[in-house]
Amino acid sequence: MGVKLSAMTTATTNNGPTRGPADHDVRDQIVTAATAHFRLYGYEKTTVSDLAKAIGFSKAYIYKFFESKQAIGEQICATCLLEIETDVRAAVDGAEGAPEKLRRLFKTIVASSMRLFFEDRKLFDIASSAASERWDSAQRYELRIQGVLTDILRLGRDNEDFERKTPLDETVSAIYLVLRPYLNPLLLQYSFDSVDHAPAQLSSLVLRSLSR
Repeated sequence: MGVKLSAMTTATTNNGPTRGPADHDVRDQIVTAATAHFRLYGYEKTTVSDLAKAIGFSKAYIYKFFESKQAIGEQICATCLLEIETDVRAAVDGAEGAPEKLRRLFKTIVASSMRLFFEDRKLFDIASSAASERWDSAQRYELRIQGVLTDILRLGRDNEDFERKTPLDETVSAIYLVLRPYLNPLLLQYSFDSVDHAPAQLSSLVLRSLSR
C-alpha cells in the first residue's frame, strides 16, 4: 500500500463563473448539450445562440445560468482536467516511495492527457482555448499538479531519497518546466513522436538530478 500524501486526498474544482438560479438540473442540461454540440462542431465555431437553439432555450435564459460561452467551456474543461488529475492521484497514491511516485506522475500525466485530448478532437478545441487564454480552470489544474509534485518532493526529502540543498520551490519550478509540454495541450500536440519513451527518460533524468 502506497503512502498517501496530504495534498493528494481531495481534488476540487471551481467550475467557472455562474449566475442566476441555483438549479443544478438546468445547468447540467446546458452543459450536457454544450458538450455534445462542441463535439460535433467545435468550441470556436459554436455560439450561445447555437446552443440555445439546440437545447430549445432562449439565449437570454442560458445567460441566467452562465455569463458567457467561456463560462460553459470552463465547466466542461474543469471536468476534463479533473479526469486527468484523478488518474494522476490514483497512480501516485498507489506507488511506494517518492522516486516511484515521481515516475508514475510523469507516466500518467502523458498517458491520460493523450487519451483525453486526442481521442476527442473537438473537445481539444476547448482545452486549447483554456491553455492559450489562461482560463481559471486550466490555471487551477496546473497549480494542483504542482501541489502533487511538491508533496512528492517533500516525501523524498523527508525519507532522504532526494537532496535538500536546493530550495524546494526552485526544484518544483524546474521539474514543472520539464512536465509542462505534456500538460499543455497546445504543446502536447507537437510531442507525439516522443510520448512512448519520454516519460521514462525524463523522470529518470529528473531523479538523477535529485539524488543525494
